[in-house]
Amino acid sequence: MDLKDLPPSPAADATPVVGAPLPHESARLHVTGRAAYTDDLPEPAGTLHAALGLSPLAHGRIEGLDLARLTALPGVVAVFTAADIPGENNVGPIVHDDPILARDTVSYLGQPVFAVVANTREAARRAAALAKDVLRLSPLPAQLDLRAAHAAGQHVVPSMHLSRSSHPGGVAGAIAAAPHRLQGRFSLGGQEQFYLEGQISLAIPQDDGGLKVHCSTQHPSEMQALIAHALQLGNHAVQVECRRMGGGFGGKESQSALFACVAALAARRLGRPVKLRLDRDDDFLITGRRHGFEFDWEVGFDDDGRVLGVEVTMLGQAGHSADLSPPVLTRAICHFDNAYWLPDVAIHGHLPRTNTQSNTAFRGFGGPQGALAIEVILDDIARHLGQDPFAVRQANWYGTAEDGRNHHITPYLQAVEDNIIDPLTQALARDARYAERRTAVQAFNAGSPWLKKGLALTPVKFGISFNVNHYNQAGALVHVYLDGTVLVNHGGTEMGQGLNTKVAQVVAHELGLPLARVRVSATDTSKVANTSATAASTGADLNGKAAQDAARQVRARLAGVAAQTWGVEPDTVRFAAGQVQGPEGQQMAFGALVQQAYAARVQLWSDGYYATPGLHWDRETLTGRPFFYFAYGAAVSEVLLDTLTGEWKLLQADLLHDVGQSLNPALDIGQVEGGFVQGMGWLTSEELVWHPQSGKLLTHAPSTYKIPTANDVPEAFTTRLFENANLADSIHRSKAVGEPPLLLGFSVFLALRDAVAACGQPGCLPPLRAPATPEALLAAIQAVRRP
Repeated sequence: MDLKDLPPSPAADATPVVGAPLPHESARLHVTGRAAYTDDLPEPAGTLHAALGLSPLAHGRIEGLDLARLTALPGVVAVFTAADIPGENNVGPIVHDDPILARDTVSYLGQPVFAVVANTREAARRAAALAKDVLRLSPLPAQLDLRAAHAAGQHVVPSMHLSRSSHPGGVAGAIAAAPHRLQGRFSLGGQEQFYLEGQISLAIPQDDGGLKVHCSTQHPSEMQALIAHALQLGNHAVQVECRRMGGGFGGKESQSALFACVAALAARRLGRPVKLRLDRDDDFLITGRRHGFEFDWEVGFDDDGRVLGVEVTMLGQAGHSADLSPPVLTRAICHFDNAYWLPDVAIHGHLPRTNTQSNTAFRGFGGPQGALAIEVILDDIARHLGQDPFAVRQANWYGTAEDGRNHHITPYLQAVEDNIIDPLTQALARDARYAERRTAVQAFNAGSPWLKKGLALTPVKFGISFNVNHYNQAGALVHVYLDGTVLVNHGGTEMGQGLNTKVAQVVAHELGLPLARVRVSATDTSKVANTSATAASTGADLNGKAAQDAARQVRARLAGVAAQTWGVEPDTVRFAAGQVQGPEGQQMAFGALVQQAYAARVQLWSDGYYATPGLHWDRETLTGRPFFYFAYGAAVSEVLLDTLTGEWKLLQADLLHDVGQSLNPALDIGQVEGGFVQGMGWLTSEELVWHPQSGKLLTHAPSTYKIPTANDVPEAFTTRLFENANLADSIHRSKAVGEPPLLLGFSVFLALRDAVAACGQPGCLPPLRAPATPEALLAAIQAVRRP
């Protein structure tokens, strides 16, 4: 049955479930410690534990392994290497260049080479820690520098180029003909996902030769497929289940596969349950993170700061293998424009190969990196012209279709159809008193030689959908039981973001039930097959629509039973507050109607399906309609910088974000605030450092890698949702809220840049790199103070 054939729920006004600020469905379990994560599941009798032996070199040839020494250790049951994998030794999701266990060579320091299985986790870890003693490796030259790798032509995939120009001389001609020109470079670091629950899998052999794998993953179907390929099984023989994750942020989209495959291999070979739970240090050393980027750019602009032509080269730090780097780079390219009309633009994207961890998905998936580059460019334009940066941003806003100038067409040729960036930012500027505070900041800086304030207002325009079109689909099951309660299963995964709560709200709304009557069960590949990852901010959009489809089918069948009983038309039957009502005052409890339908042999469950319409993408030309819609937002941040130490404090933050017609304002505000703080951490304190000779990641623990804490959140912190219904037919006209708010953190970095600029002469361009650590801030201050 097609969703469009079913009428909207007539219970919308009577059942205030959708749009209500309801608590997270597991909130009580979270705060009382009763929420069960993978490591909390009861271990079956005979469970063994695995640990990984890691390469001590960034690049080398494997000459041998002293297996006898490992197997002789107390508690060790078995040791597995790449030779023990019967099928494909690969967890690369796009290019098959990422082995489960290294076979002939090691490509980064920390790469798993063997797996030890022992009776206890401690025994397995002790044995695995001997990797440097039992491995015989011949060192090979290691490439650790991103720019050097690019210069040497070492890339994980072919480079990408996107160009649009109406100037006779092309983009270069547009830049050359502009009244003003600037060029520069910008270094942007990566970011560790730092999920609270680390990577973990528990594989349990089944009596029919299959495997059940409990895995902390954002993509159970991909885990199922990779395990099956590695073990030469059919997908139907592998069941992957995930009740909830203790955070993911993209780090459990593709990179949970290695650990799931190792646990499954050991369980299959030994015929016993095997658990693999990483230590935090090993998690840092093995897994990848947000891509760091290097940018080189040149821009031409007019007296008002309008961009006339811009060319940028992006180098994304892919690491030793491709992983998800190609679509990450694609999204970076497609978000370079952010909220701005760029008439002549050329973007060159490259993914150099280095002997470091293979970087992967992280909240925003390349979009934040691409968008920050244009924000830095516009900031330089404003300082060069001596204008307010917000005024220069306003001069470059996207237009609308009504202005007749095609100023609403992106570089990749998608139209911006619901451009609300101007009214949104105007509302924020007014409510946050941006103009008055700008004057106050300038007055403060004029009278303060050592403490400097900075202020910035930055916008967000973020495209919603997967880059890969076929991922934009979802399925769901809705089961109505005889007592009138409902069980929902869908293909999305819950990682704390509230997806299950929103899906339950959607189903409760359709059936006219209180939320307590609806339960969402664990994500399970044996229930909904061939699912997409819970990523790209599409979890509620896709799975909410699929669950709505299933619920509407069940409701239509129940309405038919009630209509026949009462002698009325089905479309006059109403479902609200747990009751079913007819047009002339007829009424019965929802549960009573369910029992009546069962007695009449009417199907009380249904599957639902949804595929995002209207998407298309040409990978060769980098053009098309990759996004179903755009989400918008803006933030104002004010900072205070100690120019003697590089220490700083966020004094005030004001956020205004567009989530369309919110499914759950409480959850959405939490996502907006969390995204802002995470974005701030990426750009200020979360510095990744590799040893320049050995290639070891030195910031591999909380003691050396600093995420934001509660003390970093300002006392003056205001968050509001912009009132706006999605123009696109999304679930209840809501908008995705997972990734876009992370870009609000740009305002903190650019406010720090503003404070640094106050240390130099008017028109200075602060060479501030990200993250803006105290060391980076001091270096930038010294640079602008030089004559």
